[in-house]
Amino acid sequence: MPANADDAPEHKDDSLRFAEHLDELPMDSDVEVDDVAAGRPTRPVHFQWGFLGLVAFGGAVGTGTREALSLAIPAIGAFPLAIFLINITGSFALGVLLEFLRRLGPDEGVRRRLRLLIGTGFMGGYTTYSTFAVGTATALSGHHPAVGVLYALLSVVTGVAAAWAGIAIATEVHRATTRGGAQ
Repeated sequence: MPANADDAPEHKDDSLRFAEHLDELPMDSDVEVDDVAAGRPTRPVHFQWGFLGLVAFGGAVGTGTREALSLAIPAIGAFPLAIFLINITGSFALGVLLEFLRRLGPDEGVRRRLRLLIGTGFMGGYTTYSTFAVGTATALSGHHPAVGVLYALLSVVTGVAAAWAGIAIATEVHRATTRGGAQ
């Protein structure tokens, strides 16, 4: 142990110099800046229990919602209508959410919590790529190749269009509210 500050290892001085210039450096949005300012070691969001809890809770609710809808909406022949509608509405909602949050400001505080709870958690549990893949494979291997191809193409194309539409709508709502507040 050093007897005085002058005998301290050089890496301590380097860490102090680093901390003095944090505002000048680009930061990973998944590292809590409050940890650095408080002198605590930085921990990525995915290692913080509070954020993990938000994702887990949102995922549980999203998965339950998906299961309820998939039981309530019947397939049309070999076409898995419920999963198709779930993935499309999820793509749209995620586009709206992420664009809305982006326009509100940096990914921190309440905006980060909403992104993790709703975007990563709820939408991650609500939408399902694996069930989409199984539905496609089932239709293709179950003597319904046209349905399998149609399902796969419609899901991908419509999902991208829905996400784009969600982003566009959130952008227009933001513009309209910004213009309305400026007048």
